[in-house]
Amino acid sequence: MNREGGPRHWWDDKRFLLLVVIIMAIPLLLPQLPPLVDLPGHMARYRVSLDIASSPPLQDFFSFQWRLIGNLGIDLLVIPLERIFGLELAVKLIVIAIPVLTASGMIWIAREVHGQIPPTLFFALPLAYGHPFHFGFVNFALAMALALNAFALWLRLGRLGRLKLRAQLFVPIGLLLWLCHTFGWATLCVLAFSAELVRDHDEEGGWYLPFVHAAIQCLSLAPPMLLMLAWRSDQGGGETGDWFKWDIKWRWLTMILRDRWMDFDKASVAMLVVVLLWAAVARILQFSRMLMLTTAFLCVTYVLLPRVVFGSAYADMRLTPYMLAFALIAIRPKPGEGSRAFLPVIIASLLFFGVRIGATTISFAEHGARANQALAALDHVPRGARMISFVRRECGLPWDTSRMEHLPAMATVRRHAFTNDQWNMPGGQLLAIKKADAPGFDRDASQLVSTRRCYREPWRPLSTSLAKFPRDAFDYLWLIDPPAYDLALVQGMTRIWSNGRDVLYRIDHHAKPGQKPA
Repeated sequence: MNREGGPRHWWDDKRFLLLVVIIMAIPLLLPQLPPLVDLPGHMARYRVSLDIASSPPLQDFFSFQWRLIGNLGIDLLVIPLERIFGLELAVKLIVIAIPVLTASGMIWIAREVHGQIPPTLFFALPLAYGHPFHFGFVNFALAMALALNAFALWLRLGRLGRLKLRAQLFVPIGLLLWLCHTFGWATLCVLAFSAELVRDHDEEGGWYLPFVHAAIQCLSLAPPMLLMLAWRSDQGGGETGDWFKWDIKWRWLTMILRDRWMDFDKASVAMLVVVLLWAAVARILQFSRMLMLTTAFLCVTYVLLPRVVFGSAYADMRLTPYMLAFALIAIRPKPGEGSRAFLPVIIASLLFFGVRIGATTISFAEHGARANQALAALDHVPRGARMISFVRRECGLPWDTSRMEHLPAMATVRRHAFTNDQWNMPGGQLLAIKKADAPGFDRDASQLVSTRRCYREPWRPLSTSLAKFPRDAFDYLWLIDPPAYDLALVQGMTRIWSNGRDVLYRIDHHAKPGQKPA
């Protein structure tokens, strides 16, 4: 029986839902390295934090200083897990947990709000593999997954009238969530406030007092504000800016499920929009007012957010899958409708879920295999090497990307080597770059190269990078899927490995580079 006393449908069975949550892990099982764009760069930071005390090469290349910032989720989790699984497997297990926890949070929220699992819920679950996750914002994605489950717990305790217990529990929950990533804590505040606003309005009426009462109920989530003030006051919080870019904000909405196949990914988003429009007029469906208000709050937040917050780029884009997910979770059957009326809906919902998860599995498997091909170069790189890498990057914003932009960082993970793709984010992360002999070629985005100069982009053409990088500062050159280049630019280097697409050179410091072609 569901909470309203009616029969529980087969798609609401706990065993079936457990199977669905497990299926969410399938796309990440096969790739040895999860094919998320920024993840290798984060893994290099984890390696430095774990090994810098005992590694002279890492001490030469980087500095690392622990500070209390709102962006430490996986950085802290890998400390105990690395001792058990090793760094790469530990990170993979954590990354697998992210879409699993995201799906479990969506399911739990639906159960708390509706008293049952609506047949339309499964349209929302593939959004756990949305564009921000593919980008590799792993601390953010983990914090959002935890925030969804924390919000479900908030709703449950409120429904049971355990408000005192909730206040006690959510002081540490809010602090831990902020520590994982500030965005997750801020999102939980928005979700909790919207839920309390609707609940108090339904009980007391009016809107002024419900605003006050909702704010009071959410005071248990306020302590991280003190941590935020401390973070910002030590001049280490990173910059915030780039407001109200409407054309870019619209583009992010079309890219909510961006992965590999543009027409398929855009059609998937369009189908979800059609589901929302159909639900608005269908006689058998309705929307939860509380979740629709939550969706509205998230949409307003998306509009007001700048592109860069505390040094982290794409801050507004990260919200897009969750806005759409909450709108879909808000759909529920009207009272009195039998299960037969929903048979076409549940078939369509599960079909969409299966097709998206299957496509993501294929995409991740192909990207993972390609990464393994390139990573074979590291078998020929000695420990502590000084390596510069150039990775092909097309101009503009191509839909399908190679996911290779930060793959060179795996040289730090596996060889304690220097690579030139680490971020320089004062206050945004704890690692700093010490390589002063390679100005302009020591950090992101010097590793990116193109066939020509890209308008308003920081990276260079490959010919320019090969001609200008300081050879004395590096021992090895790694080219990953490079554009065509003049071999005169690699004179004085010895090719020691190639797989037909990627090349590894050893630099002879007694030779001079060839002349730059006209």
